[in-house]
Amino acid sequence: MDSFEINKIIAAILVTVLLVFGIGKITDIIFHVKKPDIPGYKVEVKAASASSAAENSESQIDIASLLALGSAEDGKKVFKKCAACHSINASGGNKIGPKLWNVMFRPIGSVSDYKYSKALLSYGKEWTWEEMNGFLIKPSKWIKGNKMGFAGLKKEEDRASVILYLNENSDNPKPLP
Repeated sequence: MDSFEINKIIAAILVTVLLVFGIGKITDIIFHVKKPDIPGYKVEVKAASASSAAENSESQIDIASLLALGSAEDGKKVFKKCAACHSINASGGNKIGPKLWNVMFRPIGSVSDYKYSKALLSYGKEWTWEEMNGFLIKPSKWIKGNKMGFAGLKKEEDRASVILYLNENSDNPKPLP
């Protein structure tokens, strides 16, 4: 290869580079875009407190529709996750967790021969449909400071089925809403 060929290759590369950068500069001049003074968009969000968020999620749930998704038979299957720590029999005793016979609509933390956490003892409510649903979603978030280590039931069908199963395992099952 002689020097003339090398000069042609180098000239072609230089012309290509100059052409690419030149076209970029010319388009910047032709299509000038004014940059905003403040880059980005300001998004205003209403801040909600944690207690109002819990109340909103509780009030938004139509418990009758939720319970219609489940069945007590499915609840018996799903309850196997709970049976490691809780008994459901009328004559059953406490295990790691309190017995759950007659749990629906009894005061929270009311089994006399079980040592509850301070959070459950001071909660001051009873196990209604809504309370049980909220608690089963994520126990540690619903009643902060309780000692139940269960992660929760994410599926609505599973929660509804367990609630129906707990209601069925009672001396006096409550009518569904």
